[in-house]
Amino acid sequence: MKELLVTIAQGLVEDPSAVNVTVDEPNEEGITVYHLNVAEGDMGRVIGKEGRIAKAIRTVMRAAASRNEQKVMVEID
Repeated sequence: MKELLVTIAQGLVEDPSAVNVTVDEPNEEGITVYHLNVAEGDMGRVIGKEGRIAKAIRTVMRAAASRNEQKVMVEID
């Protein structure tokens, strides 16, 4: 799952080496939180107009997680 998020983010940004993903342990509800960090200049590329790209990233991650019977949440920091 982490590799999927890194691959998606690196395809969107100008500085792929600045992409960093940290993973929290699942909370009491079983939700794993992924924190996506990118360079300051690439933040707009990852969020997109009106948050459309961020929403699409979260949708893809939830779909991939549901195939593995997991629950995930993506936070863009």
